Amino acid sequence: MKSIIQTPTRNLKESLEFYEKLNFKVISKIDPIVVTDGKAIIEINPNRNARAGIKLYRDNWLSVVEGLPKHIPIVKLDEGFLISDVSGMWIYLLEGEFMPKSVFTKDISSSTLGNYAGISIETVGFKQSLNLLSYLGFESTAGSFEMGWQSLKNSDGMVISLMKPLVCPHLFFTPSLTYFNGENNPEIINAVRDLQIPMVEEITHFNKEGKVDNIIIKDPGGLGIFLFND
Repeated sequence: MKSIIQTPTRNLKESLEFYEKLNFKVISKIDPIVVTDGKAIIEINPNRNARAGIKLYRDNWLSVVEGLPKHIPIVKLDEGFLISDVSGMWIYLLEGEFMPKSVFTKDISSSTLGNYAGISIETVGFKQSLNLLSYLGFESTAGSFEMGWQSLKNSDGMVISLMKPLVCPHLFFTPSLTYFNGENNPEIINAVRDLQIPMVEEITHFNKEGKVDNIIIKDPGGLGIFLFND
């Protein structure tokens, strides 16, 4: 299986410049348009029907789709199927190989954003989201329903963290890229400021001194990006 993140764009040049400014490497500028920081693989899709979500590639999805719960709508695509998690995140189940084949992940992120930790989604149907992702091949690696969050990982290394509603005291965009930088986060926040990238929210909630130690930004297509010190 090959797993990637998709972000739409209103302006391809603007989106490419955004990621290049953050030190992402452009793998392909021809359909598909792909950038990576070594760990996150992101397709920038200028198609007006494109939506933020994930794309999962394998040879054939028919038997999997036929076993989906009845409440999940299925849209047939020329290249596979489109479904949606209860959180609203679109999931593209695509058949065939992802191109370009040269894309592969590393253990270390190379972008200005720091340590990539997967994508996060906020879901009112926590258990339904967990069941769907588990059915699609994701396995739990950390957290639990009782803790208010749970991370899952598939065979390709894609990590998705589920968040229960009403537990995140900040804006939330589903899905969002998530970076956890520990004590290095203030330095990374300053680097983002220096690049003059607009901040959607500067978060002080978790800091006893009221300092900004976590921030949220968005790419030009609306994909959220969390820069947290967790």
